[in-house]
Amino acid sequence: MGKKIKKEVEPPPKDVFDPLMIESKKAATVVLMLNSPEEEILAKACEAIYKFALKGEENKTTLLELGAVEPLTKLLTHEDKIVRRNATMIFGILASNNDVKKLLRELDVMNSVIAQLAPEEEVVIHEFASLCLANMSAEYTSKVQIFEHGGLEPLIRLLSSPDPDVKKNSMECIYNLVQDFQCRTTLQELNAIPPILDLLKSEYPVIQLLALKTLGVITNDKESRTMLRDNQGLDHLIKILETKELNDLHIEALAVIANCLEDMDTVVQIQQTGGLKKLLSFAENSTIPDIQKNAAKAITKAAYDPENRKLFHEQEVEKCLVALLGSENDGTKIAASQAISAMCENSGSKDFFNNQGIPQLIQLLKSDNEEVREAAALALANLTTCNPANANAAAEADGIDPLINVLSSKRDGAIANAATVLTNMAMQEPLRLNIQNHDIMHAIISPLRSANTVVQSKAALAVTATACDVEARTELRNSGGLEPLVELLRSKNDEVRKHASWAVMVCAGDELTANELCRLGALDILEEVNLSGTRKNKFSEAAYNKLLNNNLSLKYSQTGYLSSSNIINDGFYDCGRINPGTKLLPLKELCLQEPSDLRAVLLINSKSYVSPPSSMEDKSDVGYGRSISSSSSLRRSSKEKTKKNSYHFSAGFGSPIEDKSEPASGRNTVLSKSATKEKGWRKGKGKKEEEKVKEEEEVMAVPKFVGEGSSDKEWCPPSDPDFSMYVYEVTKSILPITNIKEQIEDLAKYVAEKMGGKIPKEKLPDFSWELHISELKFQLKSNVIPIGHVKKGIFYHRALLFKALADRIGIGCSLVRGEYGRAWNEVMLQNESRKGVTGGLPAPEMYVVDLMFHPGGLMKLRSREADLYRFL
Repeated sequence: MGKKIKKEVEPPPKDVFDPLMIESKKAATVVLMLNSPEEEILAKACEAIYKFALKGEENKTTLLELGAVEPLTKLLTHEDKIVRRNATMIFGILASNNDVKKLLRELDVMNSVIAQLAPEEEVVIHEFASLCLANMSAEYTSKVQIFEHGGLEPLIRLLSSPDPDVKKNSMECIYNLVQDFQCRTTLQELNAIPPILDLLKSEYPVIQLLALKTLGVITNDKESRTMLRDNQGLDHLIKILETKELNDLHIEALAVIANCLEDMDTVVQIQQTGGLKKLLSFAENSTIPDIQKNAAKAITKAAYDPENRKLFHEQEVEKCLVALLGSENDGTKIAASQAISAMCENSGSKDFFNNQGIPQLIQLLKSDNEEVREAAALALANLTTCNPANANAAAEADGIDPLINVLSSKRDGAIANAATVLTNMAMQEPLRLNIQNHDIMHAIISPLRSANTVVQSKAALAVTATACDVEARTELRNSGGLEPLVELLRSKNDEVRKHASWAVMVCAGDELTANELCRLGALDILEEVNLSGTRKNKFSEAAYNKLLNNNLSLKYSQTGYLSSSNIINDGFYDCGRINPGTKLLPLKELCLQEPSDLRAVLLINSKSYVSPPSSMEDKSDVGYGRSISSSSSLRRSSKEKTKKNSYHFSAGFGSPIEDKSEPASGRNTVLSKSATKEKGWRKGKGKKEEEKVKEEEEVMAVPKFVGEGSSDKEWCPPSDPDFSMYVYEVTKSILPITNIKEQIEDLAKYVAEKMGGKIPKEKLPDFSWELHISELKFQLKSNVIPIGHVKKGIFYHRALLFKALADRIGIGCSLVRGEYGRAWNEVMLQNESRKGVTGGLPAPEMYVVDLMFHPGGLMKLRSREADLYRFL
């Protein structure tokens, strides 16, 4: 045998790197290793980074700062399974950091993470990939990315995973995703309800809780509720409620049931299976406040459906709700009150709460919790609406005082609801008087000033209901409540504007309040509102007309019509038609203007104003706030001048006072021929008598400043002794007539006589009334002419005088302005030739009074336009 030769070991190739064992203690070094091409080094580096990231949030931030995230994202798609798994585990941990989330969204790695949910991947990869998605889905932008990359379907599939961590992470991610409506719709298409219901049987409470929360969100949609019902989901939920060991899930289970009860089919099903009684008993007997609260919320949601309310009433749900009102927990009280509010739509329930429920709700109004007071006030508002019995019950439970106290609440809802209850109660007069005695008019001012439109609207409506008598309106006016009410007329909210207009209309029921409203600008605001086609409403028009009834001068100028109920009093003046939006100048300003070619302003005034003697000294002329010639042509020039007695009239309407001094004028004229005779007659009198006449002229003269010479001058409108005489004469001669038709005829003849007599139609152009009016303007140095001064008047002069005198003696007539100087009076008379429909009194008919062509004639109105054309 030959000698054995020892085989020499071949040295390694010169181009091969000898293995090197490195122990690194710096994270930065390991991060650099993530760029290595060696799979073993990548796997170990990822493992080390995973352990480092687990230690806390600061380490996650450190890794982010070292630039570890970007190379790690590339490893999610690495060919080596171990590298891919370790990289996924790192992202499951890192994704809880907000800064890392932001960077991951920018790097668009969502598709790579979702790919790790593939069925062939390991359970560990599923766990951490789903954990990463659960962390990312907490933000809206990430939700969108997950949904757009199709992440919902694999997540639903993983709900059936054998690993509880995978189930928990997938369920949490789905819960976050379904907050978006589009995701909920896709969830229904993917039939996710059955696997979610299966999770209710899980032995892990956190998984059950997430499943219930998810069901609570998706059952807001009707389709999901139907799927839940079809998959016997209600049975699962009822079983959870019946299991005491699962009491930590009861609140969420009730939330799901509350959503399901919105469907009538669900309510019927749960009632047929006895689940409804169990639910009510559970709510009433539970000792956990949140469970009671959620049970009441479930009833509230379901009670919005009429059929559900009917079923609940049959199950005597009212008893359960009344019991919940006695809970010590404020949340339960609020939920129970809201449920009562919803059940009030059922008339049977409303009647039940009359004796049981209203007293408890009144007590809740005294709670220190503002939300409790608001909920109780809402329930009372619904209970008392269109239900006088419940309104009485609230009053009998001493509810008025706490309700008024709620008007000063800090919560707008509470204030609005309390105002509604008070409005409902004020519909009954005894209760309204009781409310007024509790100082409601002062308490309602603060809500009227609220910035909340609902509060403004309800407060204005409360004013409408409570300010129905003079005392209440006076209290509101004295408390300063009219000013905020008028401001609400400017509101851009239709409801506020409507209710404020309604309140103004009610408040304008007495003259003082109406005048104050006008002073505050209500009339101007309403006029502006009514000129707008979008802002006006029936109430704004009615309020405007009501205020106009207290300012008949403006009403006649704007509308050209005064009804029989519009009584002309002293101080009324007619300045002709004005366009909407045009401001009517006050009488004082018109009197102080110089004469012009404008239409004369006709004044009605039967008052006399006597100035102190000091005001008569050193006056050659007397005028309407200016001096005019004291012409004797303004004195009376009729046959009545020869009467032995003269009449001086007091400020009000009444009988004249006999005086044995020089006869005073009852009529003034400018154009009468007797004026020259009067001058000649005076020449034969002594100096003493002439001085007496001059003094009498100054007393009768047009307006002066009473108290002139003092610092405070009071302006008075022009007096009109002739008109005062007219009033006296018609009161004495026409008022005693018992036949209304004869009264009208005699008054028409009287008016015609004072205004120039009968004027044949063909001679109307020759009736020189314009010259007469111009001379009066010149003599009075003003455009304002008292009606008694007019001795040549046409249609609109006569119609105004007829209306003014008719109102003084109780003859009901209207005043209508026409075109081209026309005006007429309409009266209602019963036609003796035609009986009423029932065979009783004759049917009343409308007639126009002739004051020009055939004074005293009456023409029946059939077709207004045609008849008036012939008549005028």
